[in-house]
Amino acid sequence: MIKSKVAIVYAKNALNAENLPDPRVVLRMIRKGLELLAGSPATAEDYILSLLAPGSNLGLKINTIARRALSTLPETAVAIGLWLGKTLGQEGRVIIWDRTNEELKETGYKLSTSPDSLRIFGTDNRGVGYQREPVIHRNIGSLFSRIQAELVNYSISLAILKDHGLAGVTAGLKNYFGAIHNPNKYHDSHCDPFVAELFDCPLIKEKHRLTIIDALKVQYHRGPSYHPQWAEKAQKFILSQDPVAADVIGWKLIEELRTRKGLPSLKEEGREPSYLFTAEKLGLGQAKLENIEVLEEEV
Repeated sequence: MIKSKVAIVYAKNALNAENLPDPRVVLRMIRKGLELLAGSPATAEDYILSLLAPGSNLGLKINTIARRALSTLPETAVAIGLWLGKTLGQEGRVIIWDRTNEELKETGYKLSTSPDSLRIFGTDNRGVGYQREPVIHRNIGSLFSRIQAELVNYSISLAILKDHGLAGVTAGLKNYFGAIHNPNKYHDSHCDPFVAELFDCPLIKEKHRLTIIDALKVQYHRGPSYHPQWAEKAQKFILSQDPVAADVIGWKLIEELRTRKGLPSLKEEGREPSYLFTAEKLGLGQAKLENIEVLEEEV
């Protein structure tokens, strides 16, 4: 079996004195992670272009539900989005998006819908919204954001790594709960099988190309809301084409932080993220550590 590659990139100065991401350092970290996944001598730009067809539009699905406290911050996403736009040859081919314009603005984003520049807007933006007909797939029945369904050809999940009181872990896979109108419907049984089955929907599975997990600041306990006493400045990014393997390595980091702080494991608390094993059964990626090759480097 070919192991799934997951890159972990660390920088001791990724967060500045105000605990905000340094965009220049963030971009160096992301490019290094992509180079690790690509393997020598390919560049980060070569790697991105190998994942996408020419002339395509790319969605960068972020998470802003916690606003400035614990979200994908513009200092991170805009730096990545501008670089992706330059790599694709046109900024307007990249859309940074989430559920609502209000959440985006309160997190610090400046909205933009111009096709000539990096686009940033929510599903509730005028003229966007959700599709009229629901997607029915396994146990899923949801209206999809037209951004994910119609406006982008490919998708990157740029997620925050957090402990989750119901799911155990929220990261790249669960980030797509923000792409549907009724995520509240899918939190029973530790979100299992719903996280996996949502990702298995063709509108996500067939478009998803890369997971980038923002582990600059990790909520390792009492998530997904922000509690500073249980948040750790890990200053890392986790990247992989395998969405399941990326989340498994994120889960491992959360467990390491919990152990270091004297907390029980998620399994001991009865909320192990079992949806990751369901995702593996659906053929979405590798959930076993022995089937994952971790490439780790400091920049």
